[in-house]
Amino acid sequence: MISQAVNISVDGSQMDSYLARPPSGSGPHPAVIVLQEVFGVNAEMRRVTDMLAAAGYVGLAINYYHRTHPNLDLAYEESSMQTAMEARKSVTRATLYADLNAAIAWLKDQDFVRDGKIATWGFCMGGSVAFLSATLPDVRGAICFYGGSIAKPFGSGEPSALADIDKIRAPLLLCFGAEDRGIPREDIEQIRQALDARGLEYQLEVYHGVGHAFFRQGTPRAVAGQDHYSDEAIANAVADSWNLVQAFLQDCFSS
Repeated sequence: MISQAVNISVDGSQMDSYLARPPSGSGPHPAVIVLQEVFGVNAEMRRVTDMLAAAGYVGLAINYYHRTHPNLDLAYEESSMQTAMEARKSVTRATLYADLNAAIAWLKDQDFVRDGKIATWGFCMGGSVAFLSATLPDVRGAICFYGGSIAKPFGSGEPSALADIDKIRAPLLLCFGAEDRGIPREDIEQIRQALDARGLEYQLEVYHGVGHAFFRQGTPRAVAGQDHYSDEAIANAVADSWNLVQAFLQDCFSS
């Protein structure tokens, strides 16, 4: 695997990003843009990006806080929350779409990326950004893990991602924890009903016995919202959702 820091130009700014890909000479490969939680491109986002590279994809984790908080890399601690919430407020639909389009254009320009084969995978805030990315013509599929602003307003105060649902053109994979305190069952059902009403292609999975951020590793249970859940439930949710991700990406890139 090859991994490195890269900078991508966006509106006069440099978007710091983390790239991981299979070894040289083995490609080109489809690419997946990893969309961060509120904590920046930290060790967990790099881990996910490495997982994708190990599975045969080009992974690119982008920092969409680069205009105000370049190189943000926060640990999962209560002391990090104030900085994370402050950074989140600066992100708008306009900046998100600019960053997504810049990342797509950069990937399409790399000889190790298979032409036209790009998907997204986001977590928490990034799960909501992934939902928005499904409106873009170059995105083959979008994976949304526990996106809190799919049915609720973004941190910027802008409407939820569901406001853009009529623009969606790519299939979706959505995964939630049934015990997530920030994304109640009513929100999940609202998302399901909105997708059904428009006849969109999607798969939605709700994992019982786990809460928010169930896919994370190496973080205190209380910070991850998992302090009341069993190791077995979390392990099962992680294993099953990763299998779904791999199957979804294979379908997205098969044509």
